[in-house]
Amino acid sequence: MPLSVAIPAKNEERYIAGCIDSVRAVADEVLVVLDPQCNDRTEALAAERGARVERVTFVSFANLRNRSLELCRHPWVFFLDADERATPELAAELAALGQRTPDPGDPAAVVGYWIPRHNYFFGRRVGHAGWYPDHQLRLLWRERAHYPEEQRVHEVAELRGQTERLAGHMLHYNVDTVREFQSKQRRYARLEAERLHVQGVRARPRHLVTQPLKEFWRRYVTWSGWRDGPLGLYLCGAMGYYRFWTYRHLLEMNREA
Repeated sequence: MPLSVAIPAKNEERYIAGCIDSVRAVADEVLVVLDPQCNDRTEALAAERGARVERVTFVSFANLRNRSLELCRHPWVFFLDADERATPELAAELAALGQRTPDPGDPAAVVGYWIPRHNYFFGRRVGHAGWYPDHQLRLLWRERAHYPEEQRVHEVAELRGQTERLAGHMLHYNVDTVREFQSKQRRYARLEAERLHVQGVRARPRHLVTQPLKEFWRRYVTWSGWRDGPLGLYLCGAMGYYRFWTYRHLLEMNREA
């Protein structure tokens, strides 16, 4: 069966061409789901490479992915963010899997695939601290997939069926500069606080100390972030810092409720 590739994007002129090129040979459709507030050359570059562009107002990441599932024309949908690439090995697997048709009457049919991902920070691949193998559930049988919209960030699809893992990798060019990293994590900290608040999680002042320390220890010690040297130390410390901001936002939300 044919394969759709869905790429959410906003101001991604640095990355969009390489992203599309990495899957163009195996995709029967490339759909760029563009934020209407995009003000760079993302749309033009996507169109030059034969992608279909649809403008979708951002509500949440989960909502954006559900709208993408609705807009795609083919049964299998592979989600690829604009700052990601499919390796040739992954592209070959996608081409083969796109020919499979799950039995609609079989609740145990495989309708989703987890894909390992290499993450690059400041041009260097990070191999530990939770950033590898970093499996992402990205290849979905469209009719059996839905993203719960209460997930504010790091959304994962719910599937009516089973999943398997692929061997080929995605490459994620996470951030190029410290400023970009800080901006991204501040936004995610706020979204994560909103998610926790909706779930009824209560923050306490002590969490402003204990939660960042737990996050740092988990990433640097438990998940061997120290193996990535000074970069690993910086990233683990930064993730602890943004855990602090998550709980500071959550504390404010709890007090205002």
